[in-house]
Amino acid sequence: MFDLNGKSAVVTGAAQGIGEAIVRALADLGARVAVADLQEDRARAVADSIVEAGGRALGVRVDVNGGAGLRAAMASIADAHDGIDIIVNSAGVLGTTSIEEMERTGEWNRVLDINLSGTFFASQAALPYLKESGAGRIINISSLTGRNGGFEGAMSYAAAKGGVNSITRGMARHLAQHRITVNAVCPATTRTAILDGYSPERIENQARHILLGRLGEPSEIAAAVCYLASDEAAFTTGVLLDVNGGAYFG
Repeated sequence: MFDLNGKSAVVTGAAQGIGEAIVRALADLGARVAVADLQEDRARAVADSIVEAGGRALGVRVDVNGGAGLRAAMASIADAHDGIDIIVNSAGVLGTTSIEEMERTGEWNRVLDINLSGTFFASQAALPYLKESGAGRIINISSLTGRNGGFEGAMSYAAAKGGVNSITRGMARHLAQHRITVNAVCPATTRTAILDGYSPERIENQARHILLGRLGEPSEIAAAVCYLASDEAAFTTGVLLDVNGGAYFG
């Protein structure tokens, strides 16, 4: 099960954190992977380590709001890897500004540009190749915050991830005719380097909202993505898959 040999996958935001776990998991299942990130040196380092482990990978500088540059990057990936069958939209940033202090410029625009607009336009840039695939997959990394508004996060992040959930279902409707499935994974707080700046009290507060009593691991998010990328998920579309230890309904 979950054999991705012969498939070509692009993962945005794959130079670290959840995105890196995802791109490594897809490569382990046999996919040719593109490690797509603004941090080109780090993306190439991740790709090189995948190749050293016996996989097929390339590191590519990708700006998910890059317009013509984004389309050119997808074209170069498709050329190098004989098409694109899967895109995982993992590029994202958090917000911290309070409701009272939020301004339209700065954080609000940046968080929506990367998390929401970036998800849409990266998918759009990959779309011609996903159509050619005949069994394309769009997998968006959303968040528990997009489901319930969050516990501590800024409203910019809640708005962006809520938007990701909405366009996931909208694109699923529109692209089904092309045999492209579109789904989202909604993690709770996950143990990545982002937490290095959190106090122990804040981490404990995050875990308190999770029924299983702990934070998620990047590998657990990656496992959900591997299912949605696989042939076994061919009849699964428009789904918001909660991988959050019961925090959504808890």
